[in-house]
Amino acid sequence: MKLLDNWKLVLLLCLTLGLAPYFPEPHLWGKLKWVAGGAVGMAYMDWFDLLLHGTPFLLLLRVVIIKLRTPRLQS
Repeated sequence: MKLLDNWKLVLLLCLTLGLAPYFPEPHLWGKLKWVAGGAVGMAYMDWFDLLLHGTPFLLLLRVVIIKLRTPRLQS
């Protein structure tokens, strides 16, 4: 679990797995536009693909929330 709290690793996952392939547009962005358009024609594989490419961003959101909620020690 400590590995998933490393924001540098999670950010790297977002930039690689989360956005790949990059051209003509990031894959996750295309899937989100498809869902926003009503998800017409999406198969189970497309939903799994959305989950796969979206997970790094969910982990990043988790790390940010944990960092904001954790009190910092004053030195």
